[in-house]
Amino acid sequence: MPVGTRNTTIAGCGLHHVSLQTRDLDASLWLYREVLGMKVVAEGGSPERRIFLLDMGDGSHMELLGPLPGAVPPGAGDHAPIAHLALTTTDIQSALERVRDAGYKVTRELCDVTMGDFQATIAFFQGPDGEAVELWQSH
Repeated sequence: MPVGTRNTTIAGCGLHHVSLQTRDLDASLWLYREVLGMKVVAEGGSPERRIFLLDMGDGSHMELLGPLPGAVPPGAGDHAPIAHLALTTTDIQSALERVRDAGYKVTRELCDVTMGDFQATIAFFQGPDGEAVELWQSH
């Protein structure tokens, strides 16, 4: 979206966080903290189900939910826990190589896209819970 676009229906509306129901909380924490550089800003939950809130770097957040004991998490089987998560970057080539070097499966190599007035280079990879993660660099 162009910088400065505001929601005139709901005051102050914006993305606070995306919540991901994990199958393996430690594997998800490693990806989002160590590989993608997000910082843990809050922890909660219980010993049976830990919850972490990570700052993505621009004030929006990723919430990682530990698996519920005995429950089949969303995403088990053919469906991922979310459709996809798009992360913006100013250096998509370096970001994609970092993900690839960490052993994650790249499912769509770098390609240019145009969506109306938006022009970007994108790539996708698969996270540890089967989630599709898109890297997006605006032009």
